[in-house]
Amino acid sequence: MKKQSRFIKSVVATAKSAEVTLPFARGARRAETIARRKGQAAILKRA
Repeated sequence: MKKQSRFIKSVVATAKSAEVTLPFARGARRAETIARRKGQAAILKRA
């Protein structure tokens, strides 16, 4: 197997198995990102 072919197969396998978390996803990280963008401290509500 060629070196490049093996590399591409490993990258595709990793991409299929890895879960991507975006900074604007719902939750505390989103609140922090918005607060940082606005230039104020994040206020988190707790149940």
